[in-house]
Amino acid sequence: MIIIIDYDTGNTRNVQKALDFVGLENKISADPEEIISADGLILPGVGAYSLAMKELKERNLVTVIQEAAKKGTPILGVCLGMQLLLEGSMENGFTEGLGLIEGICEKLPDDTAYPVPHMGWNELVVANETLLTRNMEKQFVYFVHSYYVDCEPDVIDAWSQYSIKIPAMISHGHVYGTQFHPEKSSEAGLEILKGFKEVVENVRFTSN
Repeated sequence: MIIIIDYDTGNTRNVQKALDFVGLENKISADPEEIISADGLILPGVGAYSLAMKELKERNLVTVIQEAAKKGTPILGVCLGMQLLLEGSMENGFTEGLGLIEGICEKLPDDTAYPVPHMGWNELVVANETLLTRNMEKQFVYFVHSYYVDCEPDVIDAWSQYSIKIPAMISHGHVYGTQFHPEKSSEAGLEILKGFKEVVENVRFTSN
């Protein structure tokens, strides 16, 4: 069972529809017991970083997510959810994140040729082959964001060019993130979710 973590800041229903389409049994939940026992987790996110972390803390989900990652549960963060996987964000002053991947979120540069927020379809350039980046070279995916992940190159699986190189897909162990919205990215997005499904199935198989 995949748990889509419910904390009132995510695009949960569209994520759920996409998971249903690729055949991943799923449930939207904020129950810590369901989250810690899940085969995989998806952390969606739309909105402000500090408010998202506040909601996770108030629901006592921060340590639960960290414990799930520690025991090897596959996790996929989407858009703001990917940013929450990091050590923190400089949005409205520094806010501490989940700390599952090293890096900090920074504001996209102001550039008249490249409006902020960055909204629309951009091409992926694959930097590291994973089950999620397979066949993603030169695929177009849908972004909506004002902040980007400033992280080490070794965790970047794919990037996209805007005013700067934007880390579009990152990973560390079984923790993955997409800065764009797979659930809004047509066939390419569905292929990424199918890749995550394979990750979950592989981890489940090796742990049995």
